[in-house]
Amino acid sequence: MKTQPASSRLAWLVLALLTASSAGQADATEGADVFDGSCAECHSVSSSIKNKKGPSLYGVVGRPAGQVPGFDYSDGLKASGLTWTPDKISAYIEHPKAVIPSGKMKFDGLSDPKERSDVIEFLTTAK
Repeated sequence: MKTQPASSRLAWLVLALLTASSAGQADATEGADVFDGSCAECHSVSSSIKNKKGPSLYGVVGRPAGQVPGFDYSDGLKASGLTWTPDKISAYIEHPKAVIPSGKMKFDGLSDPKERSDVIEFLTTAK
């Protein structure tokens, strides 16, 4: 049986590792598609802070919760003390009522972790 040279095996290993790591990376373009299908009816990412049924999510990553001017937040969200880090956003969009039980958001949640990561990656570009 003929074996591959060490350099060839190393090249295949590097290719396999790169493929595996890129498969798990968040994709802002895919996140924009998920946002359009699941979030855009109620939220915008407009820099003009255009609120809809929900507040604008422009600049949401890193922002304290309940801070968009002109939006009437629930008392629970205003009192939450949350800062919208990627982890908090992920938990919230997975199951909003588990994070803010008295919140107003009428969304059952986004169960797919890859879709949540993609949406968060998209939201990081909206600033």
